[in-house]
Amino acid sequence: MFMNQALKFDITHKLAGRLGRTGIIITPHGQIETPAFIPVGTQATLKSLVPEQLKDTGAQACLVNAYHLYLRPGHDVIDEAGGIHKFMNWDKPTFSDSGGFQVMSLGAGFKKVIDMNGEGGNNVTNKKDKLATIDNDGVTFKSHLDGSFHRFTPEISMQIQHGIGADITFAFDELTTLYHNYNYQVESLKYRTHPWAERSLLEHKRLNSVRTHRPPQALFGVVQGANYEDLRRQSAQFLGKMDFDGYGLGGALEKSRIGEIVRWMNEELPEDKPRHMLGISEPDDIFSCIENGADTFDCVSPARVGRNGALYTKNGRINIKRAEFKRDFRPFDEECDCYTCKNYSRAYLHHLFKTGELLSNTLATIHNERFIVRLVDNIRSSIKNNTFYDFKNEFLNNYYQ
Repeated sequence: MFMNQALKFDITHKLAGRLGRTGIIITPHGQIETPAFIPVGTQATLKSLVPEQLKDTGAQACLVNAYHLYLRPGHDVIDEAGGIHKFMNWDKPTFSDSGGFQVMSLGAGFKKVIDMNGEGGNNVTNKKDKLATIDNDGVTFKSHLDGSFHRFTPEISMQIQHGIGADITFAFDELTTLYHNYNYQVESLKYRTHPWAERSLLEHKRLNSVRTHRPPQALFGVVQGANYEDLRRQSAQFLGKMDFDGYGLGGALEKSRIGEIVRWMNEELPEDKPRHMLGISEPDDIFSCIENGADTFDCVSPARVGRNGALYTKNGRINIKRAEFKRDFRPFDEECDCYTCKNYSRAYLHHLFKTGELLSNTLATIHNERFIVRLVDNIRSSIKNNTFYDFKNEFLNNYYQ
């Protein structure tokens, strides 16, 4: 039996004096208690884990990548399989991004959070345009796999995401960087991100109306505007008046200002709709974003750094490849409740990484994903029991000591 609506969101607690809150997002494939960290299964898998292992980390949902799944195996294949949940054997809620980040950023070499020195200009435009050409209708880009040309428009992005069948989808938007100047950001909102949001919403509603053999899907509009307060507020106001189910907080951000930028957007967005922070997982960023009203987060970083041997602890990240762990037979983290820490020693993890065994990726990923999921779970609990600021100060003081 399908839900007769794509998404329902209830706020359960509020952080006194700030925009932070806890809540429950209800989708056709289950609910998400917020704030929540959403692991990224780029190609319908979180690298090195089976879905059952991902569930054991406490993950309430996962995010899949529209760009990569469009190229391989194709959204039509996933649709024919019965949708992403059946295709990857995942029975919890699923997000899919619009593909915009990948088609515009692959090869450009920038990150979601950037430490800036001085003001940016347009000095990445030429580099970016080598792989992607942006016009007011959409983006033409080269596949990173074989160099073949493809085109995404808002309508095509929505068709791909509906073929994938995720519970929560995102409107197609232009990904700008902090190196694009103010005038470019203004033009991007006026001629691309905002009109594309309108077109995404129209196509999304059409697809929901004709694809009645599938559960209804939700659509989040994506707020842009880089580091400019007037543009962030303008974008949030424009999208906030539209019939979206929730909102994505997008674009590259200057790390030192992430909290205030998130606050600008969330002061303008409707309070009764969920807000998803795209591409964030560092603990200090998570606390800042939650405090300023973000509800969910996704990021590839915990799994990626884990596969390189960097494992999270309450005292910061540790490189398990270091020689000091060769004869250390204690659990990696004696306070951690993950499968890895309950069953394997530091010496064994060190051995796996030094010998290049694939199991190293699995055990490190399990630990790192559990660490971030549990952190956000604890932040949610701290909001409920009015200990948020004490927990924040204690955790960050230990982690960044």
